[in-house]
Formats: sequence, structure tokens, C-alpha cells
Amino acid sequence: MEIVRDPLWDNIQLDDSAMAVLDTPPVQRLRYVRQLGHAFLVYPGATHSRFEHALGAYHLTSRALVILAQRGELGGVSDADRLAVRLAALLHDIGHYPFSHGLEEAGFAHHEVLGVAKLATGELGAALATLGVHGLAIEVGNLIRGVSANPLQGLISGTLDLDKIDYLSRDARACGVPYGTVDVDRLLAALTLVEVEPGRREVGVLEKGVSALESLLFAKYQMYRNVYWHHAVRSATCMFKRAVRATVAAGGLDLQTIANATDGALMEQLLVSDPTGLARAVHERRLFKRALDLPASDVPPDLQTWESDDPAVLAAVEEPLAPVLGLQPHELLVDFPARPNMLSVNLALRTREGHLERLTDEGRAGHLGLPRIAGELYQSARRLRLFTARPPEGPVEPVFDLMRAHRSTRG
Repeated sequence: MEIVRDPLWDNIQLDDSAMAVLDTPPVQRLRYVRQLGHAFLVYPGATHSRFEHALGAYHLTSRALVILAQRGELGGVSDADRLAVRLAALLHDIGHYPFSHGLEEAGFAHHEVLGVAKLATGELGAALATLGVHGLAIEVGNLIRGVSANPLQGLISGTLDLDKIDYLSRDARACGVPYGTVDVDRLLAALTLVEVEPGRREVGVLEKGVSALESLLFAKYQMYRNVYWHHAVRSATCMFKRAVRATVAAGGLDLQTIANATDGALMEQLLVSDPTGLARAVHERRLFKRALDLPASDVPPDLQTWESDDPAVLAAVEEPLAPVLGLQPHELLVDFPARPNMLSVNLALRTREGHLERLTDEGRAGHLGLPRIAGELYQSARRLRLFTARPPEGPVEPVFDLMRAHRSTRG
């Protein structure tokens, strides 16, 4: 075992399999990709990397496997399946773009697709092959995509996945906010493997862990409301997305370069090639201000499902609205981020009497009430905003008619 010192979890033990992949380029690149994108422009401490987060997710997964083994619940789970889960936790973010999730919102391929493609190629693919498990790269990829039949899939993606526990705890500490408090030890102790149907097991939770699960869900809501969707963070993210799209359209960047870049490398290229000047404005923290800031509950009902992650739809709203408000192109940005499953729950529950039930978005009387108010919490966290380079010269209400006229047809 190798020991890495971590500011959140103290000592992280890395076994031989983790060490085999740790020094490959796709993993080491994560040292130079910030976990929270442009949040450091608001919270100066939020400069932690996806490399730290990957180590943390691996650490929590290893702890969970020990707990399940001590309880005698890993019988029938092969060593190969356990290895794949540990490595999936370590490698789940290797496809991430620079500056967090912004470029996925801008219509670029999902980071999981890019990450899975790296598992069987180059130095990482060779390192996985040396571990001597047939089909290991494929199984790790299936776990990352959430489509594995491995009974431990829920540790990698799901209501109680350990990725979520690490990033909420780590992000809150780095930002210096109290919102991401999660009862980690209780949650890990309450993990269990349950047989949901003959021959099929999945990760569930013991009844004693329901309160800790509620702390996890509420921490997620608080972090979205106060950190991830903070108005200045969203302003910087929207400016960055527009700068990248414009630079790609002008031929100054290609998709492969973006996918393999680090935060610093991409920003250096944008400072040279961005035709809008938005990248330099973000770099110098000259952020657009709010011309409109509405909670989702105040948005007209017919626009509640409107999303701002389709670049063609955004352009169809932003471009005609800018001159109406006396603004130049690229001086107005629309933001209405959506995460409808933010507080969704789908988890097997083992009661104190040994019965098996399922926690869902309807909750369970006397056990999990938070999901029943998840819709209201989501509405209070989500906001429709117009960001502008300078004060608009006219009313912003035309944005509603433009949004009605232009909706995403994707999917």
C-alpha cells in the first residue's frame, strides 16, 4: 500500500492496482483540472482538482467494500468485480473537460463518453491490461456509464454513490461554506447489499441510515443553491461557454484539443483565439451582471421545462434580444440551468425488521420526507438569469416570447 495525505480524509491508501494507473497521462491530467470550474472567482479556496476528488472517491469506495465485507455481504462478488469498482471510482472523471461541466452544457459530448474511450488506449489501457483481468477496461467503462450488472454499481452511480459524498464534502470545505455537511461515517456504515429479485443484488441502505441520507440530499440542494448556481459563478460559466463556442466556430479550437486540455492550457489558447473577448474578461474577472434574476417559481408555467444547454436555442434567443436592449452581440447571455433529478431517490431500504422496501421520490412515511418537497427545493435553487455586459436600455420581458418561440428539439 502507498499512502497519500489528503486534507479531507487524512490518509488514503492506494493498492497496487491503483498505483498501476495513477501515473498515466489521463489520470495525471486531472491535477490541472479544477473540480469546481470558475467557482474560485467567488470562493478563492475552490482551487482543488479533480485528481483530489478521484482519490477521495477511490478512498470511500475502498472503505465501503471493507464495511460490506466485514458484514459478510460480499459473498458471491468476485475479486474482479471488486477491483473494477475501485478502479471505476478512481477513473470516473478522466474524460472531464476543463472548467467543470460548462462545456457539456454548451452541447459538447458528455465527459463519461470521453473517459470510457480512454480506458482501452494508450498508457492507461496498457496499465489496465497488466492487471490480468479479462475485460477489465470494458467493465470499468460500464460502471462509469452506470450500465454494469455488477451488484456494486450503486457505489459508482446512484442515490448513494460515493462520488457524490466526496464532492459535496470536498467542495464545501474548499469553499469555506457549511452547506455540504454530510454524515459520511453513518452513511458508509448503513450501506448494504440487498437481493431485490432472485439472483440480482444491488446497493441499498439500512433503515438506521435514512437520516444520514436526508443530510446528503439536503447538502446537495444547499450546494447547488449557494455554490454551483451562485450568480457570479454562472455568469463566468456562461461567458466561458460562449467564448469556447465562438472560438470553435471561428476555427481557433478543435474538439479533440479541448477534450484533452487542462484548465490553464485551454485558457491560454482562448486568450489568443477567442473572437468575442469574453475569455479575457473572465480571466480578469470582469463578469457580466444580472439584468434579470427570477426564481424558477416566478417563471411562466409554460417555460418551466425550457433549458439553456442547447447552443442553437440559446443563440436564437440571445442574438435577437441583444439589439432590442441596446447591446452588442456577445453582450447578453441567457441562463436557466436544469437538474430535474437533483434530489431524486431510487434506493432499496432494509428495515430494522429485515423487510425490503424501496425509497423513491414519494419518500416513505416516517422515514424519508425530503423527496416529497424536492420539487419546491429545486424550484428555489433554480433561477432564470440574463447576464449583460452593461445595463440594458430597454425592458427584458421580450425574453419570454423568444424563449417560447425557441425550444430545444434534442432528444
